[in-house]
Amino acid sequence: MSIFSKIANGEIPSYKCAENDKFYAFLDINPLQKGHTLVIPRREVDYIFDMEDDELAEFQVFAKRVALALKKAFPCIKVGQAVLGLEVPHAHIHLIPMQSEKDMIFTNKKLTLTPEEFESIAAKIRENFE
Repeated sequence: MSIFSKIANGEIPSYKCAENDKFYAFLDINPLQKGHTLVIPRREVDYIFDMEDDELAEFQVFAKRVALALKKAFPCIKVGQAVLGLEVPHAHIHLIPMQSEKDMIFTNKKLTLTPEEFESIAAKIRENFE
């Protein structure tokens, strides 16, 4: 079982932003920007393009809802989306509030946040999730 499956199952703590029976969104613990969120399918699948078409479509729609909540919680020009997935063998989408494209450079220095800051950020996203 991947670390992300354990997070979605509540076996490992996370800063939950949104969820339903198929997908789970939580804060990246090494964020590029405040609000940097990961969206995963609950079904363990390594590669996003191995997902069935209908599941992939639902995944993107769920990620869109999270992105809209993120933009309300942390006003930005756009919410960027990246799919990398080499470090964890579980499909996931990074959603990152952007003021410029430089905000999406994964080699940038990561933010250091306190647990209270993480919880406050997650709460703002949850409050805006529809």
